[in-house]
Amino acid sequence: MKTIPVSKRSRGINVLLKRARRENVILRSADGGEFLLAELDDFGREIELARGNKSLMRLLDARARQSRVLSLGTVKARLGVGAARRRRASRHRA
Repeated sequence: MKTIPVSKRSRGINVLLKRARRENVILRSADGGEFLLAELDDFGREIELARGNKSLMRLLDARARQSRVLSLGTVKARLGVGAARRRRASRHRA
């Protein structure tokens, strides 16, 4: 996909872009070809950029191949989260 900047002086194109902000527009050329003009949302653009980030895609591929899973209890124990919370709770009861 290629991005082409449109100057403010391109009145005809800017009229079409304004309309495409309200609803998708199908453009039909003189030879009968049809093209869709639609506003992209930010999330769609972020997805496109993320897919183009080769290092991110390698990281995600590696993460997807990992088979080892840790339970929530194991993670809490390693981080000391559950034990600290229980100690504080028992101090408040006393």
